[in-house]
Amino acid sequence: MADSSFDIVSKVDHQEAENALNQARKEVEQRYDFKGTGASIEWSGESVLIKAGTEERAKAVLDVFQSKLIKRGISLKSLESGDPFASGKEFRIVSTLKDGISSENAKKIGKIIRDEGPKGVKSQIQGDELRVQSKSRDDLQAVIALLEGSDLDIDLQFINYR
Repeated sequence: MADSSFDIVSKVDHQEAENALNQARKEVEQRYDFKGTGASIEWSGESVLIKAGTEERAKAVLDVFQSKLIKRGISLKSLESGDPFASGKEFRIVSTLKDGISSENAKKIGKIIRDEGPKGVKSQIQGDELRVQSKSRDDLQAVIALLEGSDLDIDLQFINYR
């Protein structure tokens, strides 16, 4: 019998992120407490640019965006936000959505699987994802439970389970 396997990835559904940003933009335009503050949220290349008149308003717009991401099923672990910085008369926050597993995180996940996972489970790094293989499907499910329970700073999805 061939080995069973699955892939560990960290991907963001960009259509859902676009929808969350559009919902946040509409809410910021319509909410009374944002009127006249110059608050806005928009795409700036691959990142999200938040502008507002004060630092607190910029953080409030970021909070609105985060709540829309959560409602759309996107983990906040995949959102990386900087601190508010002054740019002329306004404050800005630049946020990016992390896609893929970095090499140091992939090594960290591989080490968790080797150290704490069942014996006979192999993992290998393939670009920005990990392939996990074992003869036993029960061992693979134990690895998934182990990784879901571990406190990693990235959002993981488990795909191609066969």
